[in-house]
Amino acid sequence: MNLPLRLPKLIFGTVTLIIYLFMYLPILTIAIFSFSQGRVLSLPIHGWTLDWYAKALQDEQLQVGLFNSLKVAIASCTIAATLGTLAALAIQRYQFFGKNFFRAAVILPIVLPGIVTGVAMLSFFSTIDLPLGLMTVIIGHATFGFPVVFNTVAARIARLPRSLEEAAADLGSPPWEAFWKVVFPGLRSALISATLLAFTLSFDEIVVTIFLTGQDNTLPMEIWARLRFGMTPEINATVTLILLFSVGLVLLSQWLGVRSEE
Repeated sequence: MNLPLRLPKLIFGTVTLIIYLFMYLPILTIAIFSFSQGRVLSLPIHGWTLDWYAKALQDEQLQVGLFNSLKVAIASCTIAATLGTLAALAIQRYQFFGKNFFRAAVILPIVLPGIVTGVAMLSFFSTIDLPLGLMTVIIGHATFGFPVVFNTVAARIARLPRSLEEAAADLGSPPWEAFWKVVFPGLRSALISATLLAFTLSFDEIVVTIFLTGQDNTLPMEIWARLRFGMTPEINATVTLILLFSVGLVLLSQWLGVRSEE
């Protein structure tokens, strides 16, 4: 009797389940095969081991790639956090010519496809004769980390009462002291959340990196180079570790973002 009423929900739930399986089943497959004893990725799995994780952690090229990825991610998210916060303060606190155009232009790096950003920056660096390397990769990653920080911090600043900052000024606090003691505590959790997200995006990025890297490979680039010779258990183990690390950072970023809204 209630079947006609439940049918749309049943169809919607089935379609949702299929979509989630399509998105996450390949990731789950990689994680499962990272524990397989066999070197050939095939079913059935005849045994389980953690040896591939040990080999991945001892691989010198993967270690160099990891170190380069950490350097790039830390540097790029630091630049993005600094410039994004300053830009958000300028947008929310001051009136100037071209303000609306600037706000719209900020989001372009995350709207444009990565290949467009990569080609554009490669052409620019070639024009100014800047050699490709980790420095160019850092600049490239900072361009899409910047709008992430800017949008998050700007939204938070818009919710902070301006009266608190004005009250601090009336009590004799200079602008920097008023910012540090009044404004910054209010936007701190949003800034940390956005910075962690920018770090995650930089750590996993490969499209822009392909165009801007030189002789020094990041970890995603090292994995991509090895994939041309086929999937191996070491790659599965490495990808699984990256997945856990990235998911952890995203969850921490989201948790801090929720706290900033409270």
